[in-house]
Amino acid sequence: MSLVLRSILNIFDKNFSLIGILLIWQSSCDLGLISKNILASPLDVLASGWSLLKSGDLLTHISVSFLRALSGLALGVSLGTMLALLSGLSDWGRRIVDGPVQAARALPFLGLVPLFILWFGIGEMPKIALVALATIFPIYINLLSGIRGVDSKLMEAGICFGLSRTEQIVHVVLPGAAPSFLTGLRHALTVSWLSLVAAEQINATQGVGYLILQAREFLRTDIMLVGLTVYALLGVSTNALVQAIERRALAWRAPVGVEA
Repeated sequence: MSLVLRSILNIFDKNFSLIGILLIWQSSCDLGLISKNILASPLDVLASGWSLLKSGDLLTHISVSFLRALSGLALGVSLGTMLALLSGLSDWGRRIVDGPVQAARALPFLGLVPLFILWFGIGEMPKIALVALATIFPIYINLLSGIRGVDSKLMEAGICFGLSRTEQIVHVVLPGAAPSFLTGLRHALTVSWLSLVAAEQINATQGVGYLILQAREFLRTDIMLVGLTVYALLGVSTNALVQAIERRALAWRAPVGVEA
């Protein structure tokens, strides 16, 4: 019993501010200080989420959104990696690739939605393409930085050991750039969910974004908050997954302040 109590107290201590905000929020709604048409109470959000979960609608919307995000992420990571390798491993590649990529990165994301509808129609392709476009840049920037940041002394050591150019890339450059790539992947995962919010406004009939859009039409702030909470939980979960992969894949790195 004491162990359970200590666990509860530990959770409360770590989330004190969040619990306080939720209590103030709930009290304000109960006292009528906040209208439900403006902001539903936490208990109403929880009840609506449970109702959608029991009916199976929420899981259906989540699975559709997850598939879109995964498809766009896979495409964006592949393209971003290829462009970063071209730009980082050769001088001519940098001259050809870096300028257009940096220009494309400066384009307003939402301004591209009408063009993507014109190019790809109103089916699944524009949604996936928007997610892919948004996730290219975190991968490109971080991986390129990692490639350029590889210690020149390691390259010289590789030459002394008789490594060819290809072997230097495989055994020195790519392992050295791996931490930067995984950092970019974490950013890309976050961006994929953020971009999906806008992408699922395009003639969607399923998905968490569609759920939020429909709730807006009927002023159901409780369901809107359920959808936003789902996006947040998916983002946190996928980020934790990449962190776990990072700890295993980069176990050879000594933590800061720890002697190797």
